Amino acid sequence: MSDIAGKTVLITGSTDGIGKRTAHDLAAMGATVLMHGRNAEKGAVAMEEIAESTGNDRLRYYNADLSSLDDVRWLASRLEGDDIDVLINNAGIGTGPQGAGRELSHDGHELRLAVNYLAPFLLSHLLLPNLRRAEPSRIVNVASLGQSRVDLDDLMMERGYDPWDAYGRSKLALVMFTIELAERLGDTSITVNAVHPGTLLDTEMVRESGTRPRGDVQEGADSLRFLATSPSLDGLTGRFFDRRRETRADGQAYDATARRALYRKSVQLTGLAPEHVLPEQAAAR
Repeated sequence: MSDIAGKTVLITGSTDGIGKRTAHDLAAMGATVLMHGRNAEKGAVAMEEIAESTGNDRLRYYNADLSSLDDVRWLASRLEGDDIDVLINNAGIGTGPQGAGRELSHDGHELRLAVNYLAPFLLSHLLLPNLRRAEPSRIVNVASLGQSRVDLDDLMMERGYDPWDAYGRSKLALVMFTIELAERLGDTSITVNAVHPGTLLDTEMVRESGTRPRGDVQEGADSLRFLATSPSLDGLTGRFFDRRRETRADGQAYDATARRALYRKSVQLTGLAPEHVLPEQAAAR
């Protein structure tokens, strides 16, 4: 994607941290940026700040709580008329405050799985018509090097809970989905890649966990901007990056049987309508 100017980018979780800085940088490059958050006042302030600092007023804000699948569906419906060149699934939650126990989403799903994985799973499928109209287009999933193997028989972690494990499982599930979706979209010009934007960056998520940040959010924004815009990635799909360098995820991500089982379970958990379910590809990547 040689020039993002004039293109439309949706960034979930873009009212602070890495998402906000990425929204700023892409707006400065001339993109139309669709911003998302779950605090309308915070969203309005972020949008005003970005418009003032970049001189680009082609910004829109949408308020939705991605722990609710109904809110995910609402967000997709509000974007029905937009051609989307890049979808950045950035919104996520970390381990929570120290000592926090297992939490459930509005739909009764383990909260980290719901926000970090099920929400982008559903949103990506619902926005495929928007991405198809803009082909060649990109989906960028914000994952992590902190990955834990996914127990397909206990996705909700009912048999023992650890917040770091829950976070790691949700992020590996997102990488597994990245590779699986890339395969299922093999006959399109929509690419799907995942990225670890940086380690312990100075975000609310890291600070809330009680961990001392090690890096600036600009590092993360640079990673997302690279995945969203670099011409060197044209046509490259189903890959996992550590910042700007392609790397290997946990081995489970490359297990086609596990990926397909997770996909089927995710269809059920999100209530994805049959017309949105993508068929399996005969050949594994």
